[in-house]
Amino acid sequence: MNTFLLLLQDFGLAAIPAVGFAMIFNVPKTALKYCALAGAIGHSLRFSLYKIGPVPIEWATLIAAAVVSMIGVYWAQKWRAHPKVFTVAAMIPMIPGVYAFTALLALVEIERKGFTPELLRTAVDNGLRAFFIISALAVGLALPGLLIYRRRPVV
Repeated sequence: MNTFLLLLQDFGLAAIPAVGFAMIFNVPKTALKYCALAGAIGHSLRFSLYKIGPVPIEWATLIAAAVVSMIGVYWAQKWRAHPKVFTVAAMIPMIPGVYAFTALLALVEIERKGFTPELLRTAVDNGLRAFFIISALAVGLALPGLLIYRRRPVV
């Protein structure tokens, strides 16, 4: 399968959880399509930076979260809504569930079978990766507030 089809598939599939969580968060019906679009843009950007470009997944997540957050601020100003209406649900598809699950599974295996260096390495590697990805999501989500909505200049 070529790269464009993979990117298109990722774009379409990432919109589904974004809309689902937007509905759970009681986002207005008129904003659901924008949540889907923001989720798809963010996950596809991260996917293209990580899989196609030589960017580590943590940095790709930070870039994608910052872009989605900036887009959300633009939409919020355009339609007079709070930026979190568009951005929080769009971040959900980028949560590192596989890394967190693998880390916890390795910890359970350490408890069940006993300590091995391989299991510890798996737990620490995946746990740290999940932590840094979640941190990148939080910083990317907060970036417009840190840069745009400041009362004092950055410099």
